[in-house]
Amino acid sequence: MLLAIDTSTRYGGVCLRDEQRVVASLSWYSSRNHTSELMPAVQQVLMQAGKDTKDLSVVTVALGPGGFSALRVGISVAKGMAFSLGIPLVGVGTLEIEVFPYATMGWPACPILDIGRGGVASALYSLVEEKWQRVMDDQIQSLEALVEAISNRGYERVLFCGEGVETKGSLLREALGDMAVMPSQHSPVSRLWSLAAVGWDRCTDGLTDNVATLQPHYLRLPTIGSPPKERLINR
Repeated sequence: MLLAIDTSTRYGGVCLRDEQRVVASLSWYSSRNHTSELMPAVQQVLMQAGKDTKDLSVVTVALGPGGFSALRVGISVAKGMAFSLGIPLVGVGTLEIEVFPYATMGWPACPILDIGRGGVASALYSLVEEKWQRVMDDQIQSLEALVEAISNRGYERVLFCGEGVETKGSLLREALGDMAVMPSQHSPVSRLWSLAAVGWDRCTDGLTDNVATLQPHYLRLPTIGSPPKERLINR
């Protein structure tokens, strides 16, 4: 049984998945913080499925980009459970799970997250030699810079997806016109279930992470302290 944890943004979520499907799921909007809400949510989905922590065989967690404190909460809980239960841990980037449901559509797809301070976190995925893969690394940039980067690719259509579409969708349509295609709505549940699916596949393939060294994908420094320094992730 796999436990998936996503605290990338204000929308938190946990779910349980077996070999075939999600069997219990809970998502919520955190108006305060995830610290006091996450473990009760884990206990609730276990109870809903009639399971206990001893039934878990793997934990998967969203790595970000996302909120600094929120990511630390989710990843700390995931690492603690994996270590104490002696089970594998799988970390998956948030942009990767945002784009996962659209991999079979055939269009280039750009997942975005609104990370504040005028920036968006984004990546770009496309078919290359019939293989779905990331063709632009996760990064933080202005919406204007993202529009320019996408425009220079010469695509006829690009699917924009992810939580950031809610706040940036209209601006993307204005800037890119018919090139920008978007889902009718975004659901945090979809991201959570995608995390469970990707985490299950990676664990099955033996692609697990080290509990001691797994870190969040922040992409930039916290607001408090040194000035922001944007960087690309290596993973």
